[in-house]
Amino acid sequence: MKILIVCGAGASSAFVAHRLRGTGKERGLTVTVVAGSESDLPSSLDGVDVLLVGPHLAPRFDRIKAQAKKAGVGVALLPESVFSARDGAVALDLAVDAQHERAWV
Repeated sequence: MKILIVCGAGASSAFVAHRLRGTGKERGLTVTVVAGSESDLPSSLDGVDVLLVGPHLAPRFDRIKAQAKKAGVGVALLPESVFSARDGAVALDLAVDAQHERAWV
C-alpha cells in the first residue's frame, strides 16, 4: 500500500510518515509512506492508494477529498492527536480503512 500524507508545507507530515512506516513494519505490512504538501495535489496522487490529510487542512478537506476520489485514491482526515502520538497506529488504521473504502467505491 502506498500512502501519501499531506500537510501545509510537508514538514509535520514527515514525522507522521516516519512513525507510520515503523508501525507498518511492526505489523508485518508492506507500506510505502511519503510526505508531501497540499500544493503538490492533485499531481502527486498518481500511484497512491491512500491519502492522509493533516488536521489543519480540515477546512479544505472536502476539496482535497474530491481530488483524491477523482484519482481513485482512498482518503482520510487525520486527528490532531496524530502529531503527539508515540507511534503510527492511528494513522495506519485510518489508512487501512480508507484503502478498504476505496475498494468498494
